[in-house]
Amino acid sequence: MKDRDRRGHRGHHRGYAGEATLDTVVIYGWHPVREALQNPKRKLKRLLATENALKRLADEKVETRIKPETVRPGDIDRLLTADSIHQGLYLEATPLPAPAFGELGAQDIVLVLDQITDPHNVGAIIRSAAAFKVAAIITTERHSPAATGVLAKSASGGLEHVPVVSVRNLGDTLDEMGASGVTRIGLDSEGPATLEGTAFGGPLALVLGAEGKGLRQRTRSLCDALARLDMPGAIKSLNVSNAAALALYVARTRIPA
Repeated sequence: MKDRDRRGHRGHHRGYAGEATLDTVVIYGWHPVREALQNPKRKLKRLLATENALKRLADEKVETRIKPETVRPGDIDRLLTADSIHQGLYLEATPLPAPAFGELGAQDIVLVLDQITDPHNVGAIIRSAAAFKVAAIITTERHSPAATGVLAKSASGGLEHVPVVSVRNLGDTLDEMGASGVTRIGLDSEGPATLEGTAFGGPLALVLGAEGKGLRQRTRSLCDALARLDMPGAIKSLNVSNAAALALYVARTRIPA
C-alpha cells in the first residue's frame, strides 16, 4: 500500500476554516486498537488481526464490532514502517467528530498547535488534553503528524477522547475562532503577563508554538493575549507537552469543566 493510500483522503467538516480532516486514520498496537474498538464514537472501517491477537481480544472480552480479517504478522508489517510495533492489530477508522466553534460552551477549552510536528510530543499533549477534558485539538496540516499509530501509542488511549482536526490555514481558523467568541491566548515565554494573571473566560483556545521557534508572527497577532508560564528555576522553558499540561491545569482552575 502506498503512503498516500495509508494516510487516507482529505475531507471537510463544518466549523473549522480551511480544514483538511483525514477521512481515515490508521491505528495499530494492542492498547490503541483496544481503546478504539471500545469507543462507540469511533466508526470502524477495517480490522486486521493475527490469530493470537484475536484470541487475546476474545479472552479480554473486547468486541471487534466489525468482522476482522485474519492475517499473518507480515501482512501488517507491509502496511507500516519497519520500526512499527503492531502486536498483531491494525485498524482503519474515521476521525472522531469535532464540535463547531459556535457550538463550544463556556466551559470548553480547545488546544491549537502551531507547527508542532513530533508525534511523541503531540501524543503526550493529546493524553493531557483527555485528562483535562479538552473539546478539540487543532493542528496545522503541513507541519503536523497525521493521527498515526505512533501518535496513538504516545497518547495512551487519549486519541479516543479528544478529536484532532488538521487545518490548512491556521490564521484563518484563529480568525474564525475570534468571530465565534472564542478567547485566544498564546503561550509565549516572553508574554507580558503570566497565564494565571491574564484575564480570560471560556470558551478558550490555548495556542502553543513549536519548541525553539515558538508562535509564528501571524499566529501571535491573531491571539487576544500572550501569556507566559513563570519558571522560578534556572531553566525558563519546558518541553511543549509539559507546558501544555501545565497551561491546561491553570486554565481548568479558572474554567471548571
